[in-house]
Amino acid sequence: MKRIQVLAIFPTLLTLGNAVCGFTAIMLATQATFDKPDPLFYAGLLIFGAMLFDMLDGSIARLTNQASDFGQQLDSLCDVVSFGVAPAFIMLKLTDRFPARMMVCLAVFYVLCAILRLARFNVESHPDDGHSSFRGLPSPAAGGTIASLAIAMPGLFDLTTVERAEPFRDVIDHLISAVQSCVPLLTVMLALLMVSRLRYSHVFNQLLRGKTPLPGIVQLLFALIAILSIHELAVPLIFLSFAFAAPARVLVALLLGQQNRAATVPPEQTTAVP
Repeated sequence: MKRIQVLAIFPTLLTLGNAVCGFTAIMLATQATFDKPDPLFYAGLLIFGAMLFDMLDGSIARLTNQASDFGQQLDSLCDVVSFGVAPAFIMLKLTDRFPARMMVCLAVFYVLCAILRLARFNVESHPDDGHSSFRGLPSPAAGGTIASLAIAMPGLFDLTTVERAEPFRDVIDHLISAVQSCVPLLTVMLALLMVSRLRYSHVFNQLLRGKTPLPGIVQLLFALIAILSIHELAVPLIFLSFAFAAPARVLVALLLGQQNRAATVPPEQTTAVP
């Protein structure tokens, strides 16, 4: 009986661990300044800790036959904290190039889209579902994209002080400036992708089942090579490639479809251009 009780509570504890990471990330983000960016770096790491808990709780709940509506609702509530509110606070500290009121409005918009995304997920899914794919960018991926910038930015700033990077200092400075300038646009795009109907694969579940398609394996190898090569600077590239792969596929399909339709138009239907 005690063993059954432990199995029942273990996934819940993992889910609550997700919320603890998210809440702590919020506290650290509020303490960060441009003169003291370390708290923001650790806030980004905590978002990844929340992602780890989020990946494990559902899988373990299904493995131990403890999946329930309660667990699903609790998971989404914790996700709002860790992947909705916490990334919004991190985003506010990533740049000071824009009016504060505008950035707060963007942060609120991001949080609202995360809430809508998670509410829709609860309505459309079942606790026992394997979730091999999602409709709309998953909130952990959106939050992880913002957190990855907080993790990578200190590395970029450090490069400006390395002697052997002297020839590339101007390039690095321009890159830092570009990243900070793109934060508002990126926030809006991530928010819209969360509430979109674009299909995203669930990489973790596919790995667990050994059903990762060949393109997914190639992407994982690319991610591994990038991490080994440029370390934390690779993390934003990985998350951005995942977030924007789906809209890129749709855009390519639309362009190819238009080209194919143009190529199949009968000659008599074409109009001569004088």
